[in-house]
Amino acid sequence: MVTSPDSAASTGLLSEVRTLFSRRSRVALALALITSVVLTSWSMGQWFAAQATDTVHRRADVSAALHAASLQSDLEKFRTLPFVLAQDPDVRSALAGVDRAPALNQKLESLASEVRAAVVYLLDANGVTLAASNWREETSFVGQNYGFRPYFRRAMADGYAELYALGTVSGEPGLYLARRVNRPGGGAGVIVVKVVFDAIEAQWANGDESAFVTDERGVVLITSEPEWRFQTLAPIPPEEIPALRESRQYGADATLAPLAPPDEHRFLAISAPVSSGDWRLHLLAPLRPTVSDAKVAGQVIGALATLLLWGAGIALYSLRRRAERERARQEAARRELELRVAERTSALETANTQLLHEMDERRRAESNVHLMQDELVQANKLAVLGQISAGVAHEINQPVTAIRAYVDNAADFIQRGETSEATENLGIVAALTERIGAITNELRSFSRKAASNPQSLRVVDAIDGALLLVSARTRARGVAIERRLEDENIKVVADRMRLEQVIVNLLQNALDALADIAKPRILVQVSVDEGMALLTIADNGPGLSDAVMAALFQPFVTTKDQGLGLGLVISRDICAEFGGVLCAARSELGGAAFVISIPVGS
Repeated sequence: MVTSPDSAASTGLLSEVRTLFSRRSRVALALALITSVVLTSWSMGQWFAAQATDTVHRRADVSAALHAASLQSDLEKFRTLPFVLAQDPDVRSALAGVDRAPALNQKLESLASEVRAAVVYLLDANGVTLAASNWREETSFVGQNYGFRPYFRRAMADGYAELYALGTVSGEPGLYLARRVNRPGGGAGVIVVKVVFDAIEAQWANGDESAFVTDERGVVLITSEPEWRFQTLAPIPPEEIPALRESRQYGADATLAPLAPPDEHRFLAISAPVSSGDWRLHLLAPLRPTVSDAKVAGQVIGALATLLLWGAGIALYSLRRRAERERARQEAARRELELRVAERTSALETANTQLLHEMDERRRAESNVHLMQDELVQANKLAVLGQISAGVAHEINQPVTAIRAYVDNAADFIQRGETSEATENLGIVAALTERIGAITNELRSFSRKAASNPQSLRVVDAIDGALLLVSARTRARGVAIERRLEDENIKVVADRMRLEQVIVNLLQNALDALADIAKPRILVQVSVDEGMALLTIADNGPGLSDAVMAALFQPFVTTKDQGLGLGLVISRDICAEFGGVLCAARSELGGAAFVISIPVGS
């Protein structure tokens, strides 16, 4: 009969106990051993489970914040679209009665495809669709009357409306973003963008967690689990349900039934606000098998450690007692020790294999983190774009108004035969047109999402582009911009759009800090020191406290009510891509200063 190493070791240990201790002592020793194994195994299991739960909680917090930031990025991108379209000349011409429907249909179709909107369409003052991006489809909105839709009525009344609802034709749920197109005397119509979240839901469905978004009533709108859609976090009062069904916002067949509460032993529930609106993101992170496996591993390790300690103690005690006994007994003890070493070696090999597996998992996780960092850079860029879009629109409206006036004057001069005056006015019109082109080109380049492409560029070019984007806000605030350029031809190797993003972030922060300053000033200074180009942006605001300076570049730490706490973190990482550094300092103007150091390029 073949005896296994485990059974041989156990037999040897029992034999030693029988040899070394009396029957009464063996009973007491067995009780002490069992008690210590149980207590240690239970304690280690609880500790391992608590550590695993804490790890799951930290990961779930980060995942929820990233989910919310990604969703907010998409929302901010689409919210700017109705605002920009409301200023479009073709849209205004169509509402004024000019037959621009064919060209406008094609423009809306191309725009919807480019920004991945479900549909973009224009309604007149009565709610009749004049043009739509789906004009080629059988379910085209053109000619349909949507005057009964709540988003149309709210937009006509308040100027802007958002509504998540089912489509009356497609039956597909989505978020309707509607903005009134104004004209002298009142609203001329409404431009509407419908956004669906299929891509986000598919991305969430591929993750380990279950994620969903609820509105102010607690109704599930966006979810990685399709069967949860239009269920609720809490029961809706019965008297409100008929009105909700009649509005068809959630569809006539929506159950509006409460979701089953998650099993707290199987899932960890995390929620985070979506930074605009009344939406809230919820995340269910699975605790099993992570916590269960950790608990079992802790119990096994505790039991094995206790048994090893007890075995080692008994072995040492036996060696002291039997030091002078015959060689055969010593050889038997040596073989027993070798068996224990072999067991320990096997356990270490298993642990090493598990460690290698965990290293592979970490590499994959780091790859996902890099991808999310790129998404956060773009989200930060679009958030900044949303902040400055109103100012850019104002920058465009001014030359457009001036162009109309100069064109009218030129027409009058031509009728009177005053060609030189007409030519002068048309020259002014050309200059204004170039100004509009410069603004729109800068805005389009800034918003484009592209891989980093470092090239040799003049620092002053990136500064000019950033100042152009925030120029409307600086003039509105009456901020004096002081430029100190040691040499306008200082060059660095960097990606211009990313460097502009950093400069715009710092200028936006400076403008926020100058909100209550009587004579606001911003200093933009460029110099060279020991092969490094130093770009300093300083203000005469209240400055930064020592506590804020200490946590300035920590993720999700912000002093702004609506901030994510990611702008400076992303800016610092972009500078690091170019081999540079972003740091904070005290401003010579009395406020805060931020210094970008990038190696000088050829």
